[in-house]
Amino acid sequence: MAELAFSTSDLAQMRFAVSPMWEVVTSFRLLSTGGWDPPRPGSADSPAKHPVHRRWIEQVRPRMMAAGLDRGWLAELIPPSGYLPDFLNPAPAGPAPTLAVELADILAAPDEQVRKDLDHLKNHRDGSAPQLKTLYADPEACLPRVAEEIKTYWELALAPYWARIRVVLDADVFHRARQVAEYGAARLFSDLHDSVSWDDNALRLVRRQRTLSRKTAGAGLVLIPSAFAGPGVFTRVRKPQPPQLAYPARGVGSLWDTRTVTPSSAIAAVLGRSRALLLTELDAPASTSELAHRTGISAAGVSQHLTALRDAGLASAHRTGRSVLYARTATAESLLAGACP
Repeated sequence: MAELAFSTSDLAQMRFAVSPMWEVVTSFRLLSTGGWDPPRPGSADSPAKHPVHRRWIEQVRPRMMAAGLDRGWLAELIPPSGYLPDFLNPAPAGPAPTLAVELADILAAPDEQVRKDLDHLKNHRDGSAPQLKTLYADPEACLPRVAEEIKTYWELALAPYWARIRVVLDADVFHRARQVAEYGAARLFSDLHDSVSWDDNALRLVRRQRTLSRKTAGAGLVLIPSAFAGPGVFTRVRKPQPPQLAYPARGVGSLWDTRTVTPSSAIAAVLGRSRALLLTELDAPASTSELAHRTGISAAGVSQHLTALRDAGLASAHRTGRSVLYARTATAESLLAGACP
């Protein structure tokens, strides 16, 4: 069991944050635990191994394979289990930093920190890791290549779904903050995860092997809800930054539920029937050709309508190699949810 003591000052500095990089590392690990080869139906490596995220895995895994991310930097930096390099998860500077801000912090990681993390990572890997040896030899030269691969992964695996993911993460933060306001920090910690408890001014984590103490951690605590962290929790401890605790967000079980939406006549009257139809078809990210096939609208017409939806802030575009995936924005989700019966 690990134990993190809290002073009044530590409690005063406790905060929540939504971190794109925590979603990168936890989601990439989720993909890698099933193996990267195309799964056999019913096999242990099939998406059914992770039923909550099955739909996401089925959509994302082929893109990862096509982009070669199954054999890139992240594949060596993020093992299927065990330690995650600390330099990949710098302390969030605010409540919701962008990926660009967190990548800038990664690029600024001191060489000695990167090498120390890689030394520790060796204990959790089997076999050789040639790219990690290159990174170890010259972190300053290699970290920009790691950052570029993270950006590629983000565009392929997370950006098209980010509006949906953020709804779940923000709802969790709102719920937890209300718990603190109404019942205090003790109720928050007791309800966070079954491996986390609070007693006698200390946070206790069972089944944690690494040291967790104020001697090795900065002041306060950053609580980070994650869509992909389950079923366990992740911690990151490095002075002088505050310790981080990434935990499974509430509501993840319904994250990928198919939501059949029929646009109201009012929405169709404002947007036009074709644009309203395209928005409903974007329950999952799709390309222009896919949308044309499903709706019967010509590819040129779909492209024109999607451009208009993007300009209105109702759709977003994410390049995946030679094609582009379109997704609904949070504004579109709210519009459809509020206007459709």
